[in-house]
Amino acid sequence: MLISCIAGAAFPAQAGNNPADPSKVVRVALQAADDGFDLVHTYNAYSAWIGEAIFERLLTYDYLARPSKLIPGTAEAMPEVSDGGKTYVFHIKKGIYFAPDPAFKGVRRELTAADYAYTFKRFLDPKNRSPSANVLQGKIAGMDELIASAKKTGKFDYDAPLSGLQTPDRYTLRITLNAPDYNFLYIMAFVGLGAQAREAVDTYGDRTPAHPVGTGPYMLEQYVPRSKIVLVANPEYRGYTWDFKSSGSAWDDQLVRDMKGKKMPQVGRVEVNIIEEEQSRWLAFQGKQIDFDYLPQAAAPTVLDGKKLKQSFIDEGIRLDTITEAGVVYTFLNFKDPLIGGSSLEKNALRRAIAMAYNINDEITQARLGLAVKAEMAIPEGVLGHDPSYRNSIAYDPVLANKLLDHFGYKRGADGYRTLPDGKPLTLKIATEASAISTVFSEIWKRGLDKIGIRVEFKVSNFADNLKAATECKLMMWNGSWTADYPEGDNFMQLLYGPNVGQGNNGCYSSPAFDALYVKAKALPPGPERNQLYIEMSRQMEADTAWVLTTSRLRNWMIRPWVKGFKRHPILQADWEYLDVEKH
Repeated sequence: MLISCIAGAAFPAQAGNNPADPSKVVRVALQAADDGFDLVHTYNAYSAWIGEAIFERLLTYDYLARPSKLIPGTAEAMPEVSDGGKTYVFHIKKGIYFAPDPAFKGVRRELTAADYAYTFKRFLDPKNRSPSANVLQGKIAGMDELIASAKKTGKFDYDAPLSGLQTPDRYTLRITLNAPDYNFLYIMAFVGLGAQAREAVDTYGDRTPAHPVGTGPYMLEQYVPRSKIVLVANPEYRGYTWDFKSSGSAWDDQLVRDMKGKKMPQVGRVEVNIIEEEQSRWLAFQGKQIDFDYLPQAAAPTVLDGKKLKQSFIDEGIRLDTITEAGVVYTFLNFKDPLIGGSSLEKNALRRAIAMAYNINDEITQARLGLAVKAEMAIPEGVLGHDPSYRNSIAYDPVLANKLLDHFGYKRGADGYRTLPDGKPLTLKIATEASAISTVFSEIWKRGLDKIGIRVEFKVSNFADNLKAATECKLMMWNGSWTADYPEGDNFMQLLYGPNVGQGNNGCYSSPAFDALYVKAKALPPGPERNQLYIEMSRQMEADTAWVLTTSRLRNWMIRPWVKGFKRHPILQADWEYLDVEKH
């Protein structure tokens, strides 16, 4: 199915200031498919990647500052905070307009405070069942009562007055919280909270995921689901001048020399292809069909000399930007699954034995080819709350895993494979994808599980479908990853919070002890006391064996010489608005 949305054809640019040049094209690839661009209905990372270029948040991040630094987005300035951190007042810049779209019936549509109020309400409308509702749930004064009414009547009243979400004038948004939230400013920079126009959602209804309409630098021109996405410059985008400050590194200094003073964005067209297989993406980069991409593990030995590019690639003018992702890779063990779930000692022993059968060093050397480091803690390096001295209590130990299974009555049959203590069959079902690296993960799991006598089946699907099934607690085990939406430990710990099942907690983990620690941590400001609670939560998660925590990935970004201004950001993904492309 081909879906096209060429807004400019119906509504030519009127008074926008977007300086983007249509002849400047960036060609990139995503490693898995999106599932549409209505970010209320998905937290698919690839949907968010595209959505970030279309929708604008009140706050965003400085492109060059490290560690990540919040700055105003559509807000004129950082908000006025009062009432002990419970009230936030944002003043929105005037003269920001949505991309031209038939939903506006030929009239220019200015962004207002009401658009943010509407967007926040959409996340909490029970009918939408947003998997990201937890970012706002329970926070806004008066909202719980509105949600309760909607559940009773079957209709969310978007026009009902709300004490915690007020728009005293066209450009002012006053948010009052039930209690202070020390991460609230980070939440206001969450990509899903980019403003949507009510008219557009009403116009497109169930088709909204294929018709995103925002105020950002780009708009959707062409969409071939699970194949290709084309973005073009939003003619109404106001533009800005590139004026970010160097952090003092040679890389930053060069970026400033290349980009300072340019009217942005420069890139007028972004062509995105979905290429799930790493080898295919690498061939596309070598063939100059992709302008920048991270280096596939399989290609590392032929490209890198230690941590540096080999001379042949330097001679092509290719540059290398290496970062450790602010994220973790893990396999969840579904706490609601009838075979491996539950809090009994025998089920926990089974999960612990499964975790001890997985060889993380094999993942690093065979699947990642050295481009990863062992993740010790669920909060990764570069995120507040990470403890560099923390060491995970679950180690690769098939011998001990066998003793544990023997002790709890998981007996081996004549074929060498174990049964449940009641004699019923024991077969794990691990969800996976049809890619080369997924095959290696499966081989590592199979070798380890064979050593402890547990039979396993691998169910191959695609990322988007697996994500949907995981959200519904339908997968027994699945290898997932999480990169920071905001650089604070809560962003990772919320993946294990019981009330977030169906909203990020894909392992459907529920622990009263963990949840109590999480609630306590939420009430504290960042600092040693809160960090200590993160450590206790990590230990509780390990005690329950909710995840098999494996790695944090190293990303070696390869950039063609005609791309200027590239620096990978820990949080921002859609960096096209910060780049320039020289003729080549």
